[in-house]
Amino acid sequence: MKKIQILGTGCAKCHKLAENACQAADELGLDYELVKVTDIKDITAFGVMMTPALAVDGQVKLAGKVPDAEELKQYLA
Repeated sequence: MKKIQILGTGCAKCHKLAENACQAADELGLDYELVKVTDIKDITAFGVMMTPALAVDGQVKLAGKVPDAEELKQYLA
């Protein structure tokens, strides 16, 4: 099971990234758990300075942008 983490304080972009990540994971047929990391201390512990960010299995894949589901598939596959 993949652990998909959305790092952000809950802004509109964070919600959109979560939505797009779920869509991409569903289209890929992945078994996954989506976790929203909203505490700023937890976010900075990842080394992330710009939100929203996406981490997969604890590794940051992107930060500061909201790619569409199609682009996100490359980070999740």
